[in-house]
Amino acid sequence: MPSEGNDFSLYGLLRPLLFHFDPEDTHGLTIKLLKTGRGPKSRFDDPVLYTNVCGLGFPNPVGLAAGFDKQAEIPSAAFDLGFGFTEIGSITPLPQPGNPRPRMFRVPQTEAAINRFGFNSDGIEACLLRFVKWREKGDCRGIIGINVGKNKDSTEAAADYAAGVKAFAPYADYLAVNVSSPNTPNLRDLQAREQLADLLKVVIDMRNTSTRKPPLFVKIAPDLTEAQQEDIAAVTIASGIDGVIIGNTTITRPTGIPPALAKEAGGLSGRPLFPVAIKVLANFYKLTQGKMPLIGCGGVSNGAEAYAMIKAGASLVQLYTALVYKGPRVVARINREIAVLLRRDGFKSVSDAVGKG
Repeated sequence: MPSEGNDFSLYGLLRPLLFHFDPEDTHGLTIKLLKTGRGPKSRFDDPVLYTNVCGLGFPNPVGLAAGFDKQAEIPSAAFDLGFGFTEIGSITPLPQPGNPRPRMFRVPQTEAAINRFGFNSDGIEACLLRFVKWREKGDCRGIIGINVGKNKDSTEAAADYAAGVKAFAPYADYLAVNVSSPNTPNLRDLQAREQLADLLKVVIDMRNTSTRKPPLFVKIAPDLTEAQQEDIAAVTIASGIDGVIIGNTTITRPTGIPPALAKEAGGLSGRPLFPVAIKVLANFYKLTQGKMPLIGCGGVSNGAEAYAMIKAGASLVQLYTALVYKGPRVVARINREIAVLLRRDGFKSVSDAVGKG
Protein backbone atom coordinates (compact mmCIF):
# COMPACT_ATOMS: atom_id res chain seq x y z
CA MET A 1 0.00 0.00 0.00
CA PRO A 2 1.22 3.54 -0.70
CA SER A 3 2.39 5.57 2.24
CA GLU A 4 -0.21 7.58 4.12
CA GLY A 5 2.25 10.43 4.66
CA ASN A 6 1.65 14.04 3.73
CA ASP A 7 2.09 15.23 0.17
CA PHE A 8 5.70 16.46 0.34
CA SER A 9 5.57 18.02 -3.09
CA LEU A 10 4.89 21.72 -3.59
CA TYR A 11 2.06 21.60 -1.04
CA GLY A 12 4.32 19.94 1.49
CA LEU A 13 6.67 22.88 1.18
CA LEU A 14 3.91 25.49 1.27
CA ARG A 15 1.88 24.09 4.16
CA PRO A 16 3.98 25.54 7.02
CA LEU A 17 3.71 28.97 5.40
CA LEU A 18 -0.04 28.63 4.79
CA PHE A 19 -0.60 27.62 8.41
CA HIS A 20 0.75 31.00 9.53
CA PHE A 21 -2.33 32.65 8.06
CA ASP A 22 -5.92 32.62 9.29
CA PRO A 23 -7.54 29.45 7.91
CA GLU A 24 -10.47 31.31 6.40
CA ASP A 25 -8.11 33.68 4.58
CA THR A 26 -6.12 30.70 3.33
CA HIS A 27 -9.32 29.09 2.08
CA GLY A 28 -10.24 32.30 0.27
CA LEU A 29 -6.88 32.34 -1.48
CA THR A 30 -7.38 28.70 -2.47
CA ILE A 31 -10.74 29.51 -4.04
CA LYS A 32 -9.18 32.39 -5.99
CA LEU A 33 -6.41 30.12 -7.28
CA LEU A 34 -8.82 27.40 -8.34
CA LYS A 35 -11.03 29.95 -10.13
CA THR A 36 -8.11 30.71 -12.45
CA GLY A 37 -8.03 27.11 -13.62
CA ARG A 38 -4.36 26.86 -12.68
CA GLY A 39 -4.86 24.78 -9.58
CA PRO A 40 -3.32 21.34 -9.03
CA LYS A 41 -4.52 18.45 -11.15
CA SER A 42 -4.25 14.89 -9.88
CA ARG A 43 -6.59 12.03 -10.80
CA PHE A 44 -6.60 8.29 -10.46
CA ASP A 45 -9.31 6.55 -12.46
CA ASP A 46 -9.87 2.82 -12.51
CA PRO A 47 -12.92 0.85 -13.76
CA VAL A 48 -13.24 -0.88 -10.38
CA LEU A 49 -13.99 2.50 -8.77
CA TYR A 50 -16.97 3.34 -10.99
CA THR A 51 -20.26 3.07 -9.14
CA ASN A 52 -23.92 3.82 -9.80
CA VAL A 53 -25.98 5.32 -6.99
CA CYS A 54 -29.58 6.50 -7.43
CA GLY A 55 -29.17 6.20 -11.18
CA LEU A 56 -26.12 8.48 -11.23
CA GLY A 57 -22.78 7.26 -12.56
CA PHE A 58 -19.87 8.22 -10.32
CA PRO A 59 -16.36 7.82 -11.82
CA ASN A 60 -15.13 7.10 -8.30
CA PRO A 61 -16.80 7.00 -4.86
CA VAL A 62 -14.83 9.86 -3.24
CA GLY A 63 -16.56 13.22 -3.07
CA LEU A 64 -15.75 16.72 -1.87
CA ALA A 65 -17.98 17.49 1.11
CA ALA A 66 -20.14 20.59 1.40
CA GLY A 67 -18.39 23.58 2.92
CA PHE A 68 -15.48 23.83 0.50
CA ASP A 69 -17.30 25.48 -2.40
CA LYS A 70 -20.02 27.26 -0.46
CA GLN A 71 -20.94 29.79 -3.13
CA ALA A 72 -20.86 27.71 -6.35
CA GLU A 73 -17.66 29.42 -7.48
CA ILE A 74 -15.52 26.45 -8.57
CA PRO A 75 -17.62 23.41 -9.56
CA SER A 76 -14.98 22.07 -11.97
CA ALA A 77 -12.06 22.31 -9.56
CA ALA A 78 -13.10 19.23 -7.57
CA PHE A 79 -12.73 17.04 -10.65
CA ASP A 80 -9.24 18.38 -11.32
CA LEU A 81 -8.37 17.33 -7.76
CA GLY A 82 -9.55 13.79 -8.48
CA PHE A 83 -12.99 13.72 -6.85
CA GLY A 84 -15.80 11.71 -8.40
CA PHE A 85 -18.40 14.19 -7.18
CA THR A 86 -18.70 17.45 -5.30
CA GLU A 87 -21.34 19.02 -3.08
CA ILE A 88 -21.83 22.79 -3.21
CA GLY A 89 -23.19 24.79 -0.28
CA SER A 90 -24.86 25.02 2.10
CA ILE A 91 -26.88 27.67 0.24
CA THR A 92 -29.58 29.65 2.04
CA PRO A 93 -32.54 31.40 0.37
CA LEU A 94 -31.37 34.91 1.28
CA PRO A 95 -27.78 36.14 1.57
CA GLN A 96 -26.40 36.12 5.10
CA PRO A 97 -22.92 36.79 6.48
CA GLY A 98 -22.78 33.94 8.97
CA ASN A 99 -21.15 34.23 12.37
CA PRO A 100 -18.47 36.79 13.28
CA ARG A 101 -14.81 36.01 12.61
CA PRO A 102 -12.67 34.26 13.66
CA ARG A 103 -14.86 31.26 12.97
CA MET A 104 -12.48 28.56 11.77
CA PHE A 105 -9.62 27.01 13.72
CA ARG A 106 -7.01 24.42 12.76
CA VAL A 107 -6.14 21.69 15.24
CA PRO A 108 -2.87 20.38 13.76
CA GLN A 109 -2.16 18.15 16.77
CA THR A 110 -4.95 15.83 15.61
CA GLU A 111 -5.38 16.88 11.97
CA ALA A 112 -8.76 18.38 12.81
CA ALA A 113 -10.58 21.67 12.37
CA ILE A 114 -13.30 23.52 14.25
CA ASN A 115 -15.67 25.86 12.45
CA ARG A 116 -18.67 27.96 13.34
CA PHE A 117 -19.39 29.62 10.00
CA GLY A 118 -23.15 29.63 10.49
CA PHE A 119 -24.24 29.17 6.86
CA ASN A 120 -22.44 32.17 5.40
CA SER A 121 -24.08 32.27 1.99
CA ASP A 122 -24.45 34.52 -1.03
CA GLY A 123 -28.03 33.25 -1.26
CA ILE A 124 -29.96 31.33 -3.88
CA GLU A 125 -30.14 34.06 -6.53
CA ALA A 126 -26.38 34.67 -6.78
CA CYS A 127 -25.36 31.02 -6.45
CA LEU A 128 -27.96 29.83 -8.94
CA LEU A 129 -26.76 32.38 -11.51
CA ARG A 130 -23.16 31.15 -11.19
CA PHE A 131 -24.20 27.50 -11.34
CA VAL A 132 -26.39 27.90 -14.41
CA LYS A 133 -23.60 29.77 -16.23
CA TRP A 134 -21.23 26.92 -15.39
CA ARG A 135 -23.72 24.31 -16.57
CA GLU A 136 -24.05 26.14 -19.87
CA LYS A 137 -20.31 25.68 -20.46
CA GLY A 138 -20.85 21.92 -20.49
CA ASP A 139 -17.90 21.06 -18.22
CA CYS A 140 -19.61 18.09 -16.58
CA ARG A 141 -16.87 15.62 -15.66
CA GLY A 142 -18.49 14.37 -12.49
CA ILE A 143 -21.57 14.48 -10.33
CA ILE A 144 -22.53 17.77 -8.62
CA GLY A 145 -24.88 18.03 -5.68
CA ILE A 146 -26.35 21.15 -4.12
CA ASN A 147 -26.67 21.35 -0.34
CA VAL A 148 -29.48 23.63 0.87
CA GLY A 149 -30.01 25.22 4.28
CA LYS A 150 -32.22 27.69 6.09
CA ASN A 151 -31.63 31.32 6.98
CA LYS A 152 -30.70 31.95 10.60
CA ASP A 153 -33.65 34.25 11.31
CA SER A 154 -36.22 32.29 9.35
CA THR A 155 -39.23 30.97 11.25
CA GLU A 156 -40.35 28.81 8.31
CA ALA A 157 -37.66 26.18 7.95
CA ALA A 158 -39.63 23.98 5.55
CA ALA A 159 -40.27 26.93 3.24
CA ASP A 160 -36.55 27.77 3.18
CA TYR A 161 -35.54 24.23 2.24
CA ALA A 162 -38.32 24.02 -0.33
CA ALA A 163 -37.05 27.24 -1.93
CA GLY A 164 -33.60 25.71 -2.32
CA VAL A 165 -34.99 22.51 -3.77
CA LYS A 166 -37.23 24.40 -6.20
CA ALA A 167 -34.37 26.60 -7.42
CA PHE A 168 -31.73 23.93 -7.93
CA ALA A 169 -33.71 20.81 -8.86
CA PRO A 170 -33.63 21.66 -12.59
CA TYR A 171 -29.81 21.87 -12.55
CA ALA A 172 -28.31 19.71 -9.77
CA ASP A 173 -27.42 16.03 -10.13
CA TYR A 174 -28.62 15.54 -6.56
CA LEU A 175 -29.84 17.68 -3.67
CA ALA A 176 -28.91 17.52 0.02
CA VAL A 177 -31.02 18.91 2.85
CA ASN A 178 -28.76 19.99 5.70
CA VAL A 179 -30.56 19.69 9.04
CA SER A 180 -27.43 18.94 11.05
CA SER A 181 -25.11 21.95 11.17
CA PRO A 182 -24.37 22.81 14.81
CA ASN A 183 -23.78 26.47 13.96
CA THR A 184 -27.34 27.64 13.24
CA PRO A 185 -29.50 27.93 16.39
CA ASN A 186 -32.09 25.15 16.76
CA LEU A 187 -31.29 23.67 13.33
CA ARG A 188 -30.56 20.22 14.71
CA ASP A 189 -34.02 20.19 16.30
CA LEU A 190 -35.30 19.48 12.79
CA GLN A 191 -33.93 15.94 13.19
CA ALA A 192 -36.67 15.14 15.74
CA ARG A 193 -39.04 12.48 14.45
CA GLU A 194 -42.18 14.53 13.73
CA GLN A 195 -40.34 17.62 12.55
CA LEU A 196 -38.15 15.62 10.19
CA ALA A 197 -41.12 13.72 8.77
CA ASP A 198 -42.97 16.97 8.07
CA LEU A 199 -39.89 18.60 6.54
CA LEU A 200 -39.06 15.68 4.27
CA LYS A 201 -42.62 15.56 2.98
CA VAL A 202 -42.43 19.23 2.01
CA VAL A 203 -39.08 18.98 0.22
CA ILE A 204 -39.93 15.72 -1.55
CA ASP A 205 -43.23 17.19 -2.74
CA MET A 206 -41.37 20.25 -4.02
CA ARG A 207 -38.77 18.11 -5.78
CA ASN A 208 -41.53 16.13 -7.42
CA THR A 209 -43.02 19.28 -8.98
CA SER A 210 -39.78 19.97 -10.87
CA THR A 211 -39.25 19.18 -14.53
CA ARG A 212 -36.17 17.26 -13.34
CA LYS A 213 -36.36 15.13 -10.22
CA PRO A 214 -32.83 14.66 -8.89
CA PRO A 215 -32.19 12.30 -5.98
CA LEU A 216 -32.75 13.93 -2.62
CA PHE A 217 -30.54 13.23 0.41
CA VAL A 218 -30.79 14.41 4.00
CA LYS A 219 -27.63 15.19 5.97
CA ILE A 220 -27.75 14.19 9.65
CA ALA A 221 -25.45 14.73 12.63
CA PRO A 222 -23.02 12.20 14.10
CA ASP A 223 -24.07 13.27 17.61
CA LEU A 224 -27.22 11.16 17.78
CA THR A 225 -28.39 8.80 20.49
CA GLU A 226 -29.43 5.27 19.58
CA ALA A 227 -33.09 6.28 19.98
CA GLN A 228 -32.63 9.28 17.69
CA GLN A 229 -30.96 7.11 15.07
CA GLU A 230 -33.87 4.67 15.23
CA ASP A 231 -36.36 7.51 14.78
CA ILE A 232 -34.50 9.03 11.83
CA ALA A 233 -34.09 5.64 10.16
CA ALA A 234 -37.80 4.98 10.44
CA VAL A 235 -38.69 8.43 9.11
CA THR A 236 -36.30 8.28 6.17
CA ILE A 237 -37.54 4.87 5.05
CA ALA A 238 -41.19 5.92 5.34
CA SER A 239 -40.65 9.27 3.63
CA GLY A 240 -39.23 7.95 0.39
CA ILE A 241 -36.10 10.08 0.63
CA ASP A 242 -33.41 8.75 -1.71
CA GLY A 243 -30.52 8.58 0.76
CA VAL A 244 -28.79 9.85 3.88
CA ILE A 245 -25.46 11.60 4.41
CA ILE A 246 -23.79 10.59 7.69
CA GLY A 247 -22.74 12.93 8.99
CA ASN A 248 -21.89 16.52 9.73
CA THR A 249 -19.34 17.94 12.16
CA THR A 250 -19.45 16.97 15.84
CA ILE A 251 -19.98 19.18 18.86
CA THR A 252 -18.03 16.71 21.00
CA ARG A 253 -14.33 17.20 21.66
CA PRO A 254 -12.49 13.89 21.38
CA THR A 255 -9.27 13.23 23.29
CA GLY A 256 -6.24 15.12 22.07
CA ILE A 257 -7.85 18.48 21.29
CA PRO A 258 -5.84 21.16 23.17
CA PRO A 259 -7.99 22.83 25.87
CA ALA A 260 -7.64 26.30 24.34
CA LEU A 261 -9.14 25.01 21.09
CA ALA A 262 -11.58 22.58 22.67
CA LYS A 263 -13.43 25.48 24.28
CA GLU A 264 -14.10 27.12 20.90
CA ALA A 265 -17.75 26.78 19.89
CA GLY A 266 -18.52 25.03 16.63
CA GLY A 267 -18.38 21.72 14.85
CA LEU A 268 -15.24 19.60 14.72
CA SER A 269 -14.12 17.81 11.56
CA GLY A 270 -11.05 15.81 10.61
CA ARG A 271 -9.44 12.63 11.86
CA PRO A 272 -10.93 12.55 15.40
CA LEU A 273 -14.39 12.48 13.83
CA PHE A 274 -13.81 9.26 11.90
CA PRO A 275 -14.58 6.72 14.67
CA VAL A 276 -17.68 8.69 15.63
CA ALA A 277 -18.98 8.93 12.07
CA ILE A 278 -18.34 5.33 11.06
CA LYS A 279 -20.06 4.01 14.19
CA VAL A 280 -23.25 5.92 13.37
CA LEU A 281 -22.96 4.94 9.71
CA ALA A 282 -22.67 1.24 10.48
CA ASN A 283 -25.60 1.36 12.87
CA PHE A 284 -27.71 3.32 10.39
CA TYR A 285 -26.99 0.75 7.69
CA LYS A 286 -28.32 -1.94 10.01
CA LEU A 287 -31.35 0.11 11.00
CA THR A 288 -32.27 0.74 7.36
CA GLN A 289 -31.39 -2.84 6.37
CA GLY A 290 -29.41 -1.53 3.41
CA LYS A 291 -32.61 -0.22 1.82
CA MET A 292 -31.21 3.20 0.90
CA PRO A 293 -27.85 4.59 -0.19
CA LEU A 294 -25.72 6.17 2.52
CA ILE A 295 -22.88 8.65 2.06
CA GLY A 296 -20.18 8.38 4.70
CA CYS A 297 -18.66 11.70 5.72
CA GLY A 298 -16.36 12.44 8.63
CA GLY A 299 -12.63 12.16 9.19
CA VAL A 300 -11.66 10.14 6.10
CA SER A 301 -8.00 10.83 5.26
CA ASN A 302 -6.73 7.64 3.59
CA GLY A 303 -7.89 4.73 1.47
CA ALA A 304 -8.20 2.31 4.38
CA GLU A 305 -10.64 4.63 6.16
CA ALA A 306 -12.65 5.24 2.99
CA TYR A 307 -12.81 1.49 2.37
CA ALA A 308 -13.88 0.89 5.98
CA MET A 309 -16.73 3.36 5.44
CA ILE A 310 -17.79 1.48 2.31
CA LYS A 311 -17.73 -1.89 4.07
CA ALA A 312 -19.70 -0.35 6.95
CA GLY A 313 -22.48 0.57 4.52
CA ALA A 314 -21.49 3.70 2.59
CA SER A 315 -22.17 3.69 -1.13
CA LEU A 316 -20.07 6.86 -1.39
CA VAL A 317 -17.71 8.79 0.90
CA GLN A 318 -16.89 12.47 1.29
CA LEU A 319 -13.99 14.40 2.73
CA TYR A 320 -12.75 17.97 3.14
CA THR A 321 -10.40 18.45 6.11
CA ALA A 322 -7.94 15.86 4.76
CA LEU A 323 -7.14 18.31 1.96
CA VAL A 324 -5.92 20.82 4.55
CA TYR A 325 -3.43 18.42 6.10
CA LYS A 326 -2.56 15.98 3.31
CA GLY A 327 -2.64 18.25 0.29
CA PRO A 328 -4.45 17.97 -3.05
CA ARG A 329 -2.86 14.67 -4.09
CA VAL A 330 -4.60 12.88 -1.24
CA VAL A 331 -7.71 12.28 -3.36
CA ALA A 332 -5.90 10.33 -6.08
CA ARG A 333 -4.00 8.42 -3.39
CA ILE A 334 -7.22 7.46 -1.60
CA ASN A 335 -8.81 6.24 -4.83
CA ARG A 336 -5.69 4.23 -5.70
CA GLU A 337 -5.74 2.60 -2.26
CA ILE A 338 -9.46 1.79 -2.50
CA ALA A 339 -8.87 0.07 -5.84
CA VAL A 340 -6.07 -2.03 -4.34
CA LEU A 341 -8.23 -3.03 -1.36
CA LEU A 342 -11.24 -3.92 -3.52
CA ARG A 343 -9.15 -6.24 -5.66
CA ARG A 344 -7.36 -7.70 -2.65
CA ASP A 345 -10.72 -8.77 -1.22
CA GLY A 346 -12.06 -10.07 -4.49
CA PHE A 347 -14.64 -7.35 -5.13
CA LYS A 348 -15.28 -6.36 -8.73
CA SER A 349 -16.86 -3.01 -7.88
CA VAL A 350 -17.48 -0.56 -5.06
CA SER A 351 -21.13 -1.60 -4.84
CA ASP A 352 -20.09 -5.22 -4.24
CA ALA A 353 -18.25 -4.14 -1.08
CA VAL A 354 -20.98 -1.95 0.44
CA GLY A 355 -22.02 -3.26 3.86
CA LYS A 356 -19.68 -6.27 3.70
CA GLY A 357 -17.69 -5.27 6.78
